[in-house]
Amino acid sequence: MERIEERADRFAEQEKLLRRLLVQGLGGDAVAYQQFLKALSAHLRAYFRRRLFQRMDEAEDLVQETLLAVHNQRHTYRPDQALTAWVHAIARYKFIDLLRASNSREALTEPLDDELELFASSDSEALEAKRDLDKLLAGLPDRQRLPIVHVKLEGLSVQETATLTGLSESAVKIGVHRGLKVLAARIRDKT
Repeated sequence: MERIEERADRFAEQEKLLRRLLVQGLGGDAVAYQQFLKALSAHLRAYFRRRLFQRMDEAEDLVQETLLAVHNQRHTYRPDQALTAWVHAIARYKFIDLLRASNSREALTEPLDDELELFASSDSEALEAKRDLDKLLAGLPDRQRLPIVHVKLEGLSVQETATLTGLSESAVKIGVHRGLKVLAARIRDKT
């Protein structure tokens, strides 16, 4: 019972944060609007990847198309309405468009009508996967682990990661490449 309440609280906090950033962005705050798009893209990515787990390229395309549609339709958002419902409607239509275009219903693995899923935290499988990933990453030296965490998991650019970690951009790229290679070898050895 407590998990449901925690999830609802997290959802409400995400809703408030994203709505505040969007409203500030609509008011002319470019930094807030950029933060809104970045945060929203993370939620959209999880939303579409859950539905298109075998077609990750298409999931990423849908993230970009949805962000573009949100940007183009931002003038239609009313601050008194739930941001979740507004974004979910756009994301849902983009997903349906993909299904129509590919003429494939196999990608539909979950109902499209649950708007709470857009900002929902991941389920227990994702938590287990995160725990496993954290264990794997813990075995890497910082020069490999930090670039992977920042670039691949948090979505920062190589330049942002270099600034954050104090590594050169080349070292960040090399760290990601070598770290992923080590992780792949460890995973292969365990299977």
